[in-house]
Amino acid sequence: MGMFTSVRKPRRFNHQYIYVDERKEKLAKMEEQAKRDLGLIPPKEFSPEDIRGKFVEGTTHLRRRKESGKKPMHVGALLAIIAILFYLWYAITNGII
Repeated sequence: MGMFTSVRKPRRFNHQYIYVDERKEKLAKMEEQAKRDLGLIPPKEFSPEDIRGKFVEGTTHLRRRKESGKKPMHVGALLAIIAILFYLWYAITNGII
């Protein structure tokens, strides 16, 4: 019986790039931005990809949650737990249990 209740979850896939230098990419972006500010390169067109994820990067608690991979509790599960607690409270106060 214990064999069926203790099913292990498989390990999550976490691919980390080997040949990517984030520092070099960041420096290239800074260099490109400096050239745009000086007028050597025409201004960049607006793209929604430029602002995507900036809020999560700006807040430490959201960044930590994203790195850890934890997901917030679903509203349905929370409501189910509250409903069960209310039923238990009702049953205990009315002498059903």
